Amino acid sequence: MDRLRMGLVGAGPWATTVHAAAIEAHPVAELAGVWARRPEAAADVAEGTSARVHTSFDDLVADVDALAFAVPPAVQGELAPRAAAAGRHVVLEKPLAADLATAEQVARAVADAGVVSAVVLTLRFDAAVRARVESLPAGPPPPDTGGGGRRDSGAPLGGTVARAARRAQPGAPPAARPHVIDLLDAALGPVTGVEWAHRAESLWTFGMTHTGGARSTVSMSLRVAIDPTEFEIGMFGGVGRHILTSRPDDATVPYATLLDEFVADVAAGRTDGPCSAARGLHLQRITEQVAAAAG
Repeated sequence: MDRLRMGLVGAGPWATTVHAAAIEAHPVAELAGVWARRPEAAADVAEGTSARVHTSFDDLVADVDALAFAVPPAVQGELAPRAAAAGRHVVLEKPLAADLATAEQVARAVADAGVVSAVVLTLRFDAAVRARVESLPAGPPPPDTGGGGRRDSGAPLGGTVARAARRAQPGAPPAARPHVIDLLDAALGPVTGVEWAHRAESLWTFGMTHTGGARSTVSMSLRVAIDPTEFEIGMFGGVGRHILTSRPDDATVPYATLLDEFVADVAAGRTDGPCSAARGLHLQRITEQVAAAAG
């Protein structure tokens, strides 16, 4: 495979500054086309790149090998199964869809088609975060292990990201929770349940259980007047003391690593990557449990 022709679905700030920028700069992936429901917005994204603006989603699907989605969950839930059914590999945003039933349809379509998928969990593709997670002892930690996660941000209060509709809701929207849950799940073992959850205005707190008996507590809000975002993951107990506070300053850097691995997986036909659609579904099930527990 000389080049992987990729199409971009969406034309918001994240589509422009992360997806399009990283794909256009990649040595093997090629930004071949852009489609959005507003053609003029798609043209703005494609300007200065090698991409062609497509007049319909189906035309874009027919012209590329893979698709990257940068759209709200409801739109991704509608379109991603169609892309997978057409045999197109997919880079998906989180959450997979606006509700769990549709997210299950997305993951099922990807599995049935046998296409490669990757969910944009940028922290998992950051070199510093990955090195810290991989340095942890192998296997589930002992039951006396406790973990915690905190993410406080004021991003939706202003700036370009505030224009994204899916980040405009109060508190910590579904798009934000998976990052912390994903890292705790990777470090402490798979989450087996949500013991409790509480929401007070914009602040979410919840507790999770993990395979092997470890427990973790999470606190987060996206409406704290701070800049930059504060982020912390910790583990304590039988495994010792491990603290992670680093996060990427430039999201295109971990996204480029995602593309490296996505291209390699496409070439090898590997569909079971650690951040595949199946992983996205697992995380969405947990976020649904958090929402249900919080009432």
